[in-house]
Amino acid sequence: MRCVFDRYLYGHNHIKGCWEYHLEWCPKYRFKMFRKESIRHDCEAVLHKIAKDRDWELLELAVMPDHVHLIVRSKRPENPSKMLFYLKGRSAYELFKKHPNMRLRYQKGHLWSRGNFCRSIGVDVEVERR
Repeated sequence: MRCVFDRYLYGHNHIKGCWEYHLEWCPKYRFKMFRKESIRHDCEAVLHKIAKDRDWELLELAVMPDHVHLIVRSKRPENPSKMLFYLKGRSAYELFKKHPNMRLRYQKGHLWSRGNFCRSIGVDVEVERR
């Protein structure tokens, strides 16, 4: 039986599969940090760069004023909590570097809240996109 995602199947050693996750997280205290177009655009660019560096494919990316939605596909099995750890840590570092005035709001250097949301995506990707 062939997988619906056959064109997306990746080989890794002796594993073939398709690993897709829906990830969400928000800034600390739910501040609406991404109302400004420049900060939102920089956040999107940083997340795209991180995904490219890690060899992940971003299927959907929505940076809302107070949270981030992301649907990501990996070529090899990855722990989604480690994916979130890397995305949140690296993006915070890059955003603080590009926008030093954000340090006025987050003096201790913690941009993202500790909580997050993660769900693996099955065959029906359209449900997740909605």
